[in-house]
Amino acid sequence: MVIRNLVAFILFCFVASLPAMAVTWPPAPRIQAKSWVMLDARSGQIITSHASDLELPPASLTKMMTLYLAFEDLKLGRMSLDEKVSVSRKAWKIGGSRMFIEPRMQPTVAELLHGIATLSGNDACIALAEHIAASEEVFTERMNQKARELGMTHTHFMNATGFPEKGHYSSAMDMARLGVALWRDFPERYKLFSERSYTYNNITQPNRNRLLWSDPRVDGIKTGHTEEAGFCLVGSAEKDNTRFVTAVFGTDSERERERQTRILLNYGFRNFVSIRPAERDIRREVEVFEGTEDKVWVRPNHPMWVTVPKGLESRIAFRLHYDAPLKAPISKGQQIGTIEAVITDRKGEPGEVLASVPVEASRTIERASWLGRQWDAVRLWWRDSAAEANTE
Repeated sequence: MVIRNLVAFILFCFVASLPAMAVTWPPAPRIQAKSWVMLDARSGQIITSHASDLELPPASLTKMMTLYLAFEDLKLGRMSLDEKVSVSRKAWKIGGSRMFIEPRMQPTVAELLHGIATLSGNDACIALAEHIAASEEVFTERMNQKARELGMTHTHFMNATGFPEKGHYSSAMDMARLGVALWRDFPERYKLFSERSYTYNNITQPNRNRLLWSDPRVDGIKTGHTEEAGFCLVGSAEKDNTRFVTAVFGTDSERERERQTRILLNYGFRNFVSIRPAERDIRREVEVFEGTEDKVWVRPNHPMWVTVPKGLESRIAFRLHYDAPLKAPISKGQQIGTIEAVITDRKGEPGEVLASVPVEASRTIERASWLGRQWDAVRLWWRDSAAEANTE
């Protein structure tokens, strides 16, 4: 009995001396593809990835950018859904997947959008690109410009369709980011990607994204396939305010790209949740010097979302970073610093940073009078002296 108690005591002391256990990120599945990534669309966090910046042919995933630019022109009032579009010989003669438009026809912009999103029509892409920018070449320049604006650093387009061409490439990460941008920037158009089939000129064709039939969480986005690219898919799904966007490049078959996407989505929904902290939990009051006020509230300049492993929601903490001391004048809306969401260990110590957003001043604070500034100089000197004394 004495020996048993001694062993128990030794074990207790050993365990008590260990540091608090680090948070364990749920192990990711192995995906059968050349590259892949899964993002939380709201927080922007990377859930899992592999070779996600590898530059590969994107095939028809390219059409996501063609649609982005079309949606943008509609939003800006540069184009309307009922506009008639002329069909050039180039559009008519293009091979691959088609909507089957001809020069004698004048499809509307709305019909072409369905033809691209649902039918993956190469002919519809070229017709719409020529309608927007007069030529596919000029339209492609706009595609590359928009890619840079969206932070797609491993992408270069040579055409509007995804036809194999030297210098035409993208990455899983870039296409996932484009998928997030389509959902974020054009919510009123996004439902187009969940359309299962479309009929034009009495010809009905199905959407090639078979997950739309087999997984009720899935509502997009785009498939792609060429011999060089393999089978690719950018998927998007939502459940209980958590939305994931996936991109898989270079799988072996249509069935496999759907299977690997489903594996990623199941991993995400099973293990993670997106939460939106209340502003009162993340705003902070900051001391101000040389101003007409001594303090100012700072708050995020846009809603903050955090993706966290399920069961660890209560271990999220927030910490503010800014260059101190903060001195007036300060303008309302001026960026002050950033607030980070961190996940704490069992002792409450901050660990991994999950998300970070800029914070801004909630109001304007004018510069103080000369006398007020001198008084604050004394305050700063006294504070710094006290801090030095405490470290000695």
